[in-house]
Amino acid sequence: MTEDEVEVGVGPWVGPWPTDDRYDPELLEHGDRRNVVDRYRYWTREAVVADLDLRRHDFHVAIENWQHDMNIGTVVRTANAFLARAVHIVGRRRWNRRGAMVTDRYQHVFHHETVEDLLAWARSEDLPIVGIDNLPGAVPLESVELPRRCVLLFGQEGPGLSEPARAAASLVCSIAQFGSTRSINAGVAGGIAMHAWIRQHA
Repeated sequence: MTEDEVEVGVGPWVGPWPTDDRYDPELLEHGDRRNVVDRYRYWTREAVVADLDLRRHDFHVAIENWQHDMNIGTVVRTANAFLARAVHIVGRRRWNRRGAMVTDRYQHVFHHETVEDLLAWARSEDLPIVGIDNLPGAVPLESVELPRRCVLLFGQEGPGLSEPARAAASLVCSIAQFGSTRSINAGVAGGIAMHAWIRQHA
């Protein structure tokens, strides 16, 4: 095989099959080419999710989706990588899953029609909303202590956080930038903010 043709994952199981019910007979027989860490090779999707649920972190991620944002898939994929408790899509129910690279199969994703619906849910869970946007008066993310239990809320690509989202946030954090553009991609901002939480609490 050339470098571009190298197969991902592992082939069929060699030797006696494990009897643990976490293992998927189909994957044992045909191999596991999924983009999962070695710990979860040959496991069923349900078993992987159940194991992740035992270790998920205390932050949620929410992103507004009023114009069918192409970055939501990237946010979901990053939330899976940093083991967010859940991702919340606010606005349109439909979103482009391509960027998620099937990680939405392992990440809890919920939908809220409006920011007010998200806020009502967050209040019921006693979770503060932390907005991420470069707005006047925002606190630099690099210098703030993020709450351990919180919802990191990101706005639509372009306009950023909507007015209702800004009003809902108990804290708004900005990400330091040094170039000519006034904003960065929502998917990138999501990764930076999630990693900031990880550095402080994980």
